[in-house]
Amino acid sequence: MEEAAARAVIYWEGDSRSVLRDWPRPIREDFGVALDAMQQGKPSALPVRPMPSIAPGVFELKDSDERKWYRLIYLARVQDTIYVLHCFTKNTARTEKRDLALAEQRWKQVQQRLREGKTIEKRSGQQRK
Repeated sequence: MEEAAARAVIYWEGDSRSVLRDWPRPIREDFGVALDAMQQGKPSALPVRPMPSIAPGVFELKDSDERKWYRLIYLARVQDTIYVLHCFTKNTARTEKRDLALAEQRWKQVQQRLREGKTIEKRSGQQRK
């Protein structure tokens, strides 16, 4: 019998969660359903685009309404954690450089924390499950 994957937790970087909370309710619900599916190891209900310009393993969830495009950039599941790096809106097809730079900066911070965690585990002899 196959064992179900552990449900991933979501870690919100910076102000990403508060930005998402300010979006219209139907948009929040769409992202909530998509993130819930991803936590269970299932595909997102929203369109997903890889973001190799930021880093390998970084993706963008996309949604829209009649006024704006809504974007959530995240680092795919690492040690049963999905890291939401940045949430933002846009009015044009082009993503602003400042949004890409902020997502990349937060990705680097996550990578540093992950490296530090591995160093601590090695020193103490503990392993993360």
